[in-house]
Amino acid sequence: MPAVAEVLKGAPNPDPRGSDLPTCAVCADSMVAAEASAYLHDDVISYLWTCDTCGYGFVTKHAVKRLVCN
Repeated sequence: MPAVAEVLKGAPNPDPRGSDLPTCAVCADSMVAAEASAYLHDDVISYLWTCDTCGYGFVTKHAVKRLVCN
């Protein structure tokens, strides 16, 4: 089955496990965990989300900051 997903810009929340977890744009169901994640480039992580209720899929991308240890 081919996968169809939209790319959505990630929320600017510094805590990715905070209260800004996505909801499905089709059925408004809450999503708890991404189906997959991938490190892309230049500190960008991509997350694949698929709604368990209706099957709608989308991708979010988040820029992460590197910690500099002295």
